[in-house]
This record gives sequence, structure tokens and C-alpha cells, in this order.
Amino acid sequence: MIRIYTERKKAKKWLEVYRHCPPVLACVLGFTETGLQPGISAAGATPADRRFTAIADAEFLYHGSQANPKYPLPPLDAGASPVVISRAVVAATQMPVYIFNAGLPLAPPVPHIDLGGTPAACVTTGNALSLATVNHLLSQGLKWGKQLSDSIGAEGHHYVILGECVVGGTTTALAVLLGLGFAAAGKVNSSHPRCNHGQKLQVVEQGWQRSGLSESKRIFLGRGAADPLRVVAAVGDPMQVAVAGMAIAASRYGGVMLAGGTQMLAVYALAEAIAHTYHLSWRPENIVVGTTRWVAEDPTGDTVGLASLVGNVPLLATTLSFAQSRYPQLQAYERGFVKEGVAAGSCAIAAHLWQNWDQAYMLDLIENLLDRCVRD
Repeated sequence: MIRIYTERKKAKKWLEVYRHCPPVLACVLGFTETGLQPGISAAGATPADRRFTAIADAEFLYHGSQANPKYPLPPLDAGASPVVISRAVVAATQMPVYIFNAGLPLAPPVPHIDLGGTPAACVTTGNALSLATVNHLLSQGLKWGKQLSDSIGAEGHHYVILGECVVGGTTTALAVLLGLGFAAAGKVNSSHPRCNHGQKLQVVEQGWQRSGLSESKRIFLGRGAADPLRVVAAVGDPMQVAVAGMAIAASRYGGVMLAGGTQMLAVYALAEAIAHTYHLSWRPENIVVGTTRWVAEDPTGDTVGLASLVGNVPLLATTLSFAQSRYPQLQAYERGFVKEGVAAGSCAIAAHLWQNWDQAYMLDLIENLLDRCVRD
């Protein structure tokens, strides 16, 4: 149920250390107005709906299916929200969940920790977040990374899963990767069945031209040439720097699984740049990136190539398949829709690693949850 794509030796060692160990899940929510660009994301039927995607996902992650949710999951004709996978795992394993608001338009209607961030302006502005907000979110991330690790030690949970929900987040991931000097164009993924690389790059180029960080109109500044916090302030989103801080701090004490594909590879690259630039101690050997095979094997992106480009971090994926599902909303994943989000891939990896769930058992639990959604 787990496939290794890069850094095989490191990955095997990490998996062996944390086999049969219960994790804790921290899901960090954020918002960028980049997600309101027409056609930029499929995570919400309309741009207006995308303002509430992360909030609805948080409500479902915490409560599961409800008759009258305050923020219903979007009726995605092209696939069920990935939070269905995460919730099925969390509910059946009783995995502890912490929900963080790094910068949303509205607070989620569930118990959560407010990090004091703000939603990001569109990447095209070149001024997505104030530098003060970015610094504050890094500080909060470092604080909570340690606190999550302390809770692991106290409660017997041995690694932290750091998940996200940010609509438009693969575009901000591309922007940050390029700003950090990685030639990531054409390698990222999206919630569309065919990644909209051209649109993403056009949005990012506009942002860099307006940011004032580069004297030329070229995006690539050279690896290590830019202040990583200024890169996030120019073209990033609030989740990225908060999770980077959490990963840096949590890695000092134990295992970390960054839950996602493109977005978490960008977070790892950002964490590495922050640790180097600001001389922060961390243990990168304790970190892996965990996603779904729908991301890792997406023929319209190059996640494996991107992981190799970023370097040093193992890329893992769950082999979970929906090919035999009785729900068209799940079968859509096999056609390239949705793919990942809200720590879905990492939750599936953890369920197998911890409790040895197999394909049939996992699919049955997910479909049973959808059954309840249909009844409610």
C-alpha cells in the first residue's frame, strides 16, 4: 500500500522506524486569492465557492457526515473531496487531529488554533502577504512544531503528519519554488485532470514582474539567491511558511510526514531555505513527503522529477485505488480528477503503516463514509 519514488534508502529507514507507530495529524488551512482566478483550480465549482472549500473540509474532517453542516462540501461532479479519505482514516483509527487557521476569510466552525495570519492576495500582485505576517507565521509554526512534538512524547504518538488545504496552492507552490531557484515549471500538479501549466506560469510571471525582487524579468533567481521569507511575502500563501516552521521544529524531536505532493515539496524546499538562511537547527533526515499515486504518477505533471530536483527528501505515495469503487465520485480519481488534499495520501499511508490496512479494507471504510453522506 506504500510506494517509494525517491531517496529509497532514506525512505525505507523512515518507514521502518515508524512502522506500527500512531501519528498525530495537524491540518493547516489557508487561503490565497490566486484560487479565485477563473479556471485555476477545480477545488470548488465557482470562484465564489472556493472561498469556503478549506472551511468546509475542516468541518468535515472534524465532524464527518452531518445532516446540516454549516459549510457543506462542494458538490463536485468531477470527484469527491479528498477529505473523505482523511476523515475515514481519522475516524476509524481515532487519530488525534489539530486544525490550524493560518489565514482564512472566515474561521472554520470547529475547534481550531488561530495562528494570527491573513489570507494572501493573488500571486499576480507580487505582494501576497506582508513580511510582518510571514515572520509571525514562521514564529507560530516553530512554536507549534515543538508543541506538537511534545504532545507526541506525552501521548505515545511517534510522528506528526502535517497536512494542508489551500485552494490555488499548487500555483503558489510553483511561484515559491521558482523564487527559491528551482526550475519547477511544467513539473507541478493540479486538481484538474490535465495540469494547466501555462495558466499557472503566466500568473506567477505576473507576480514576479510586480514584486520588485528581481531586477530582470526572469523568474529564476538562482538557488539560494533570494531571502525565502521575502519570496513567500511576494508570491506565497500563509500555509507554506507556517508548515515550514512546524516541520523545522518538529524534525528536531521526531518524524514528520509532509502530507501532499507539489505543495509539500515546496514547503520542504522552503524549510530548507529558511533553515539555511536563518541558521535554524533541524533534522531533515526525519522528514518525508507522503502523497497519493494519483499525484506521484500524474502524467501531466512530474512530481517525481520535482522531488528529485528539490533533493534530499523521500517521496512516498499510497497505492490506494478507486478503480473498483461503486461511487463515480471516487472513480473520477482514476481519471485524474482531484488527486490529493487535506492529508489524504499521508492518512492512507499511515493507516497501512500503523494498522496494516489493505486496499479492500480502506476502500470499504471510505465507501461506508460516502454511504452516510448520501443518507444525510
